Amino acid sequence: METVFFKGNPCHITGHVPAVGDKAPDFKLVSPTLQEIKPDDFKGKRIVLNVFPSLDTAVCAMSVRRFNQEAAGLKNTVVVCVSMDLPFAAGRFCSAEGINDVVVGSAFRAPEFIRNYGLQLVDGPLEGLLTRAVLIIDEHRNIIYRDIVEEITHEPDYKGAIDVLNATK
Repeated sequence: METVFFKGNPCHITGHVPAVGDKAPDFKLVSPTLQEIKPDDFKGKRIVLNVFPSLDTAVCAMSVRRFNQEAAGLKNTVVVCVSMDLPFAAGRFCSAEGINDVVVGSAFRAPEFIRNYGLQLVDGPLEGLLTRAVLIIDEHRNIIYRDIVEEITHEPDYKGAIDVLNATK
């Protein structure tokens, strides 16, 4: 069980988060149109999993905007923004913000994502939501980048993620 922090207070995440070099586990998320989102939907592409607690927070919303601008335009790359937000809310957010270059996936009914990726908070004020993390999966379904943000209220390391994507074109 790994420890992250929310406003300086320790919180724990469940299970095992895949490490760099691990085979990326399967998952199913739910799109704003209630369709399943699976890794096989993006065969031959790199997948950036931008994971966060909720679009209703400024930092989470910023990460979606930022990845929409920076990573989504990269060749052979898809950004999947993952939270426990209801799929309708995620779709509304993207429509209102003019965000068209990322895929939003809700984990609200995705027990295999929660089990296989180990990013759900099991205690603290955000218990039940996902912690902030960025994982990059290459075309061969291997994890090539992992950033579990230590302080949930901070933004992820965009530069680190983009550098990995640029180095593995």
